[in-house]
Amino acid sequence: MPRVQKIFYFDVTHAINAHDWIIRNSGGLEGMNNIGNLESPLGHIKNDDYYPNIENKLTHLVFAVNKNHAFTDGNKRSSIVLGAYFLELNGYDYAVTRFVRQMENIAVWVAKNTIGKELLGQIVYSLVFEDDYSEELKLEIVSRVEATEDQRQND
Repeated sequence: MPRVQKIFYFDVTHAINAHDWIIRNSGGLEGMNNIGNLESPLGHIKNDDYYPNIENKLTHLVFAVNKNHAFTDGNKRSSIVLGAYFLELNGYDYAVTRFVRQMENIAVWVAKNTIGKELLGQIVYSLVFEDDYSEELKLEIVSRVEATEDQRQND
């Protein structure tokens, strides 16, 4: 019988405190735009029907915090820090440093719509469970970034 992993979650208060720490230590504007835009993804990731495994939950968490702008500032940074904490909380400590380092550019590309949720999910899976991105994933990331840059230059 397969072992079912218990998933641990954090609450809105932790997320707000983490965001406030980020702003105090790296700059930016304090405050919330809409607390519901934070409460919603924190609740949604608990639904195993929609997000059945750690990588689905992590992808949705990072994507939603990045894109929904719950905070006045620091949404990309908060998405990374909260994602890293979620990994640590669930015993994926080995992946935290790599996740944080790699997600810096990825978070910017998600915010710019260069990387969508599906590709983000592939990246998250690779960061957590693989030693390196596959060649196909590397090519897809480069392709998306180049296409976005070409589009911006033509606009």
